[in-house]
Parts: sequence; C-alpha cells; structure tokens
Amino acid sequence: MSVDGHIDDGAPERLLLSGDEDFDRVDEVRAGCDAIMVGAGTVRRDDPRLLVRSPVRRRERVARGLPACPAKVTLTATGDLDPAGRFFTAGDAEKIVYAASGAVEGLASRLGAAATVVDAGDPVDLRRVLRDLAGRGVRRLMVEGGGSVHTRFLLEDLADEIQLAVAPFFVGDPAAPRFVGGGRFPQGPLRRMDLAEVRALGDVVLLRYLIRRERSPERGDR
Repeated sequence: MSVDGHIDDGAPERLLLSGDEDFDRVDEVRAGCDAIMVGAGTVRRDDPRLLVRSPVRRRERVARGLPACPAKVTLTATGDLDPAGRFFTAGDAEKIVYAASGAVEGLASRLGAAATVVDAGDPVDLRRVLRDLAGRGVRRLMVEGGGSVHTRFLLEDLADEIQLAVAPFFVGDPAAPRFVGGGRFPQGPLRRMDLAEVRALGDVVLLRYLIRRERSPERGDR
C-alpha cells in the first residue's frame, strides 16, 4: 500500500506500488502456498495471472510432487466473470470459483471446464469456503486482495498473518481503494498484532504481523 493506505489510484492502469525486490518476494510466497485467492473485483479490474513467475521455483514445486503453480481461487457474489480473463486462461493451475448460491448455475454454464464453481452460500460464507479448500488439500492460502476481501478476512478473524509492503509515496485520492475498509476489527488496541519482521526491499518496507488468536477462557476466569 501507499504511505496513506491506498492499494491503487483512480487511473485506468494498475498502480505499481512495489519494486522488483518485493515482486520477487511475493513470487517466493506464492511458491510456498497451496492456493492464491483474490476477489472477483480484482479479477475484473487487474486481469491477474496469479502464477509463480520464477522457473526455478516452479521446478522446485514439481520436484516436491506439487503442481508448478498454486491453485487459483476467487469469490463472487454476482457471477460476473469473463472466462477469457487470464485468471482462467493463464497456466495449468486448478481454478476454483466460490459463488453466491444464486449465481452458481449461470456461472458454471458460462465457465464450463475453465473452472470448478462451488456454492458458497448467500452471501458468500468465508468459513464455508475455507472448509471446502481444506478438504481439497489447501493448508496455506495466500489472500492477495482486494480491499473488500482483506477487510472480510480480518473482520471475521480468519487471517493468521499480514504481509504489508509500504511504498514511499502518497496517493492522496480519498476515492481510491484502500488496503481495508471500515469496521470493528478484532485486531484492535486491546489485541495488538505481533511484529515478526521488518525488511527493506529497495525503497519499499515489508512489515510482517502475526495475528494473535483469542485466548480461550480458563477455569476461574470471569
């Protein structure tokens, strides 16, 4: 994000916040995951490929008996997804779309063999999504965005850590999308996150926070 918390600006072209070093770090994280998730808005706006870029990392995954790239996952309330987008056409990774109940039938017909469409409830239930992913062997899920997906995972206390790269400039547009929207986040002043790492990556700084789990009440607690 920018220093003032934005993940994009208002221009038609995607705003590049990171430099080469951070893009390589993201590629390394992708290579260590079982699946990568983005929201349908990100699929429509950015047309991402969501692939591991490094040939070395792809070969290392294959040597471990894994697909060359993690599975691609998206969430949609409306089913408004284009099967010609790079999310569906780039690479051989498994593609899974979790759709609101009312959008499942039409979306499955439109996507055909391009992706597996799964009923995720109405509205889309993230816990249901995560249970289904776990049943498919996903143990480490990378949630890349956008802001509405980040917000839901944090508000519902479903994230284990945040890897936040801060770019050294301001966007300054109050209408531009932010890293998260508003809400009553459980990770507040009374439940601070643990700073696990600070790393300079060119002119970008990585902040890695571990999210504390709620402590279970013990005998004698009031």
